[in-house]
Amino acid sequence: MNRIDDLEAFIAIVEQGSLTAAARGTNRSLQAISRSLATLEEAIGVELVHRTTRSSTPSEAGATFFRRIKPAVDQINEAKLQAANQRLEPSGILRISAPVLFGPDFLVPIIAEYMRIYPRVEVDLQLSDGFVDLGAEGVDLAIRIGDLPDSSLRAKRLGALRRVVFGAPPYFAQRGRPAHPFDLNEHNCLIRNADGRPSEWMFRIEGQPRTVKVTGTFRSNLMTSIYAAAIQGLGLGYSPLWQIRHLVDNGRVELVLTEFEPLPVPIHALWQEGRSSSAKVRAFLDMTAAGLELKNL
Repeated sequence: MNRIDDLEAFIAIVEQGSLTAAARGTNRSLQAISRSLATLEEAIGVELVHRTTRSSTPSEAGATFFRRIKPAVDQINEAKLQAANQRLEPSGILRISAPVLFGPDFLVPIIAEYMRIYPRVEVDLQLSDGFVDLGAEGVDLAIRIGDLPDSSLRAKRLGALRRVVFGAPPYFAQRGRPAHPFDLNEHNCLIRNADGRPSEWMFRIEGQPRTVKVTGTFRSNLMTSIYAAAIQGLGLGYSPLWQIRHLVDNGRVELVLTEFEPLPVPIHALWQEGRSSSAKVRAFLDMTAAGLELKNL
């Protein structure tokens, strides 16, 4: 029996006036109540309750002890109840990290529905394309795109995202469409130069991953500029499909080389060990896994 159970047994004996009544009031056996009282008296070293065949009354030391520990035990039980309610009903601040472009279009609609269902939760959404330190930043949950580095974080795979080559109809009318990734050396490719690495696009050729070096006359550090340049017919772009899905749907750009697409990039939800036991994190994980629209992306 743990110490809090022994204290609760003693309080019940004093309040109920006998061991039998205390056992009945706490839904424990008479033997368990008696054992708890004996354990507590042995630990403290004094008799806390005078026992007779008909009643049990606190000794002078027991009465003093009762007055001191009763408020403390009540506070402990209130704290346990509050913690249990927080575990069962989402509340508090949920801190989420997500990629800059992915968060607003895909995550915010889920957050909005989540907050309508759980009005006691506040959400702090931080957008970053870097792998933030969840512990250092106080982040409860992170959405990350790409292969995951080794870490102690827990992860739930939410799906996978396609990478595609695209261009505008005016470009294809002028330059034609590449039929194979190796044809790209005859095309003007729109280059993202933010990381300083050679311009290489990934494909799957004859069932194997292959990189193809590309060149072009337009370069930018931001993908939004690449998309704008593609719309203007300046060349071919390479991007996650989810970032340009709206451009494809409205016909402003078209996909090419789809049969050579590389394996989709995984997307995961990450959290620290133990955080998923929090109701607010667990509920958001469930909603994200169920509601994230990743089909054809």
